[in-house]
Amino acid sequence: MVQKAAMKLAIGGLLVAGMLASAPAQMLNAQMPNPYGAPISLENAKKAAAPALAEAEKNHWNMAVAVVDPSGNLVYYEKMDNTQLGSATVAIDKARSAALFKRPTKALQDALAAGGDGLRILRVQGAVPVEGGIPLVMDGKIVGAIGVSGASSAQDAQCARAGADVIK
Repeated sequence: MVQKAAMKLAIGGLLVAGMLASAPAQMLNAQMPNPYGAPISLENAKKAAAPALAEAEKNHWNMAVAVVDPSGNLVYYEKMDNTQLGSATVAIDKARSAALFKRPTKALQDALAAGGDGLRILRVQGAVPVEGGIPLVMDGKIVGAIGVSGASSAQDAQCARAGADVIK
Protein backbone atom coordinates (compact mmCIF):
# COMPACT_ATOMS: atom_id res chain seq x y z
CA MET A 1 0.00 0.00 0.00
CA VAL A 2 2.82 2.36 0.91
CA GLN A 3 4.65 1.42 -2.29
CA LYS A 4 1.59 2.25 -4.42
CA ALA A 5 1.25 5.67 -2.77
CA ALA A 6 4.95 6.36 -3.26
CA MET A 7 4.69 5.30 -6.89
CA LYS A 8 1.70 7.60 -7.48
CA LEU A 9 3.63 10.49 -5.93
CA ALA A 10 6.64 9.76 -8.12
CA ILE A 11 4.52 9.59 -11.28
CA GLY A 12 2.69 12.76 -10.29
CA GLY A 13 6.01 14.48 -9.68
CA LEU A 14 7.28 13.43 -13.09
CA LEU A 15 4.15 14.80 -14.75
CA VAL A 16 4.50 18.14 -12.96
CA ALA A 17 8.21 18.28 -13.80
CA GLY A 18 7.39 17.53 -17.44
CA MET A 19 4.82 20.29 -17.57
CA LEU A 20 7.23 22.76 -15.97
CA ALA A 21 10.01 21.77 -18.36
CA SER A 22 7.77 22.35 -21.37
CA ALA A 23 6.50 25.72 -20.10
CA PRO A 24 9.56 27.69 -21.31
CA ALA A 25 9.33 26.03 -24.72
CA GLN A 26 5.66 26.99 -24.95
CA MET A 27 6.53 30.57 -24.01
CA LEU A 28 9.24 30.62 -26.67
CA ASN A 29 6.67 29.50 -29.23
CA ALA A 30 4.28 32.23 -28.13
CA GLN A 31 4.91 34.44 -31.14
CA MET A 32 1.95 36.45 -32.27
CA PRO A 33 0.08 34.87 -35.20
CA ASN A 34 -0.24 38.26 -36.89
CA PRO A 35 1.54 38.65 -40.23
CA TYR A 36 3.94 41.51 -40.79
CA GLY A 37 2.46 44.54 -42.49
CA ALA A 38 3.79 47.67 -44.12
CA PRO A 39 6.24 49.60 -41.91
CA ILE A 40 4.80 52.05 -39.42
CA SER A 41 4.83 55.65 -40.66
CA LEU A 42 6.77 58.37 -38.89
CA GLU A 43 3.45 60.02 -37.98
CA ASN A 44 2.12 56.85 -36.32
CA ALA A 45 5.47 56.20 -34.64
CA LYS A 46 5.25 59.63 -33.02
CA LYS A 47 1.64 58.87 -32.01
CA ALA A 48 2.84 55.71 -30.23
CA ALA A 49 5.74 57.45 -28.52
CA ALA A 50 3.68 60.37 -27.18
CA PRO A 51 1.53 58.44 -24.66
CA ALA A 52 4.54 56.38 -23.59
CA LEU A 53 6.43 59.58 -22.79
CA ALA A 54 3.34 61.09 -21.13
CA GLU A 55 3.01 58.01 -18.89
CA ALA A 56 6.67 58.33 -17.94
CA GLU A 57 6.35 62.03 -17.21
CA LYS A 58 3.18 61.51 -15.15
CA ASN A 59 5.06 59.03 -12.95
CA HIS A 60 8.30 61.05 -12.82
CA TRP A 61 10.30 58.39 -14.66
CA ASN A 62 13.02 59.41 -17.10
CA MET A 63 12.66 57.23 -20.18
CA ALA A 64 13.98 56.60 -23.65
CA VAL A 65 11.40 55.52 -26.23
CA ALA A 66 12.12 53.88 -29.57
CA VAL A 67 9.77 52.83 -32.35
CA VAL A 68 11.01 50.49 -35.08
CA ASP A 69 9.52 49.02 -38.24
CA PRO A 70 8.92 45.25 -38.66
CA SER A 71 12.55 44.75 -39.73
CA GLY A 72 13.81 46.43 -36.58
CA ASN A 73 14.92 49.63 -38.30
CA LEU A 74 14.57 52.75 -36.18
CA VAL A 75 11.67 54.99 -37.22
CA TYR A 76 11.43 57.31 -34.19
CA TYR A 77 13.40 57.85 -31.01
CA GLU A 78 13.11 60.24 -28.08
CA LYS A 79 14.96 60.39 -24.78
CA MET A 80 13.76 62.49 -21.86
CA ASP A 81 16.24 64.77 -20.11
CA ASN A 82 18.21 63.05 -17.33
CA THR A 83 17.49 59.55 -18.65
CA GLN A 84 20.38 57.21 -17.89
CA LEU A 85 22.58 56.95 -20.96
CA GLY A 86 22.44 53.15 -21.14
CA SER A 87 18.69 53.30 -21.73
CA ALA A 88 19.26 54.89 -25.14
CA THR A 89 20.35 51.65 -26.78
CA VAL A 90 18.28 49.39 -24.53
CA ALA A 91 15.01 51.00 -25.71
CA ILE A 92 16.00 50.40 -29.34
CA ASP A 93 17.08 46.84 -28.58
CA LYS A 94 13.78 46.06 -26.83
CA ALA A 95 11.78 47.44 -29.76
CA ARG A 96 13.85 45.45 -32.28
CA SER A 97 13.48 42.27 -30.28
CA ALA A 98 9.68 42.66 -30.03
CA ALA A 99 9.40 43.29 -33.78
CA LEU A 100 11.76 40.58 -34.98
CA PHE A 101 10.45 37.87 -32.66
CA LYS A 102 6.76 38.88 -32.94
CA ARG A 103 6.16 38.94 -29.19
CA PRO A 104 6.46 41.24 -26.21
CA THR A 105 9.91 41.03 -24.64
CA LYS A 106 8.14 40.00 -21.41
CA ALA A 107 7.52 36.58 -23.01
CA LEU A 108 11.28 36.18 -23.44
CA GLN A 109 11.88 37.40 -19.89
CA ASP A 110 9.39 34.88 -18.50
CA ALA A 111 10.90 32.02 -20.50
CA LEU A 112 14.38 32.87 -19.25
CA ALA A 113 13.17 33.15 -15.66
CA ALA A 114 11.59 29.69 -15.91
CA GLY A 115 15.01 28.18 -16.64
CA GLY A 116 15.42 24.87 -18.45
CA ASP A 117 14.91 25.31 -22.19
CA GLY A 118 14.25 29.00 -21.55
CA LEU A 119 17.95 29.52 -20.88
CA ARG A 120 18.50 29.09 -24.62
CA ILE A 121 17.34 32.67 -25.05
CA LEU A 122 20.74 33.79 -23.80
CA ARG A 123 22.23 32.54 -27.10
CA VAL A 124 19.59 33.92 -29.47
CA GLN A 125 21.09 36.93 -31.21
CA GLY A 126 18.91 40.01 -30.83
CA ALA A 127 16.55 38.52 -28.25
CA VAL A 128 16.20 40.93 -25.33
CA PRO A 129 14.64 39.08 -22.39
CA VAL A 130 13.70 42.25 -20.51
CA GLU A 131 10.15 43.59 -20.29
CA GLY A 132 9.47 46.86 -22.10
CA GLY A 133 9.24 45.95 -25.81
CA ILE A 134 5.82 45.45 -27.44
CA PRO A 135 4.86 44.77 -31.07
CA LEU A 136 2.65 47.42 -32.68
CA VAL A 137 -0.38 46.06 -34.53
CA MET A 138 -2.51 47.95 -37.05
CA ASP A 139 -5.35 46.31 -38.93
CA GLY A 140 -4.24 42.92 -37.58
CA LYS A 141 -0.67 43.24 -38.90
CA ILE A 142 2.58 43.88 -37.06
CA VAL A 143 3.82 47.25 -38.34
CA GLY A 144 6.68 47.65 -35.88
CA ALA A 145 7.32 47.73 -32.17
CA ILE A 146 7.89 50.13 -29.32
CA GLY A 147 10.65 49.79 -26.76
CA VAL A 148 10.99 51.76 -23.55
CA SER A 149 13.84 51.88 -21.05
CA GLY A 150 14.80 53.99 -18.06
CA ALA A 151 13.11 52.62 -14.96
CA SER A 152 12.23 49.12 -13.76
CA SER A 153 11.25 46.69 -16.50
CA ALA A 154 7.63 46.69 -15.25
CA GLN A 155 7.55 50.51 -15.40
CA ASP A 156 9.14 50.42 -18.86
CA ALA A 157 6.40 48.02 -19.96
CA GLN A 158 3.69 50.24 -18.46
CA CYS A 159 4.88 53.11 -20.65
CA ALA A 160 5.32 50.88 -23.72
CA ARG A 161 1.77 49.54 -23.27
CA ALA A 162 0.42 53.14 -23.16
CA GLY A 163 2.07 53.73 -26.54
CA ALA A 164 1.08 50.42 -28.07
CA ASP A 165 -2.54 50.86 -27.07
CA VAL A 166 -3.01 53.93 -29.33
CA ILE A 167 -1.97 52.07 -32.47
CA LYS A 168 -4.88 50.15 -33.99
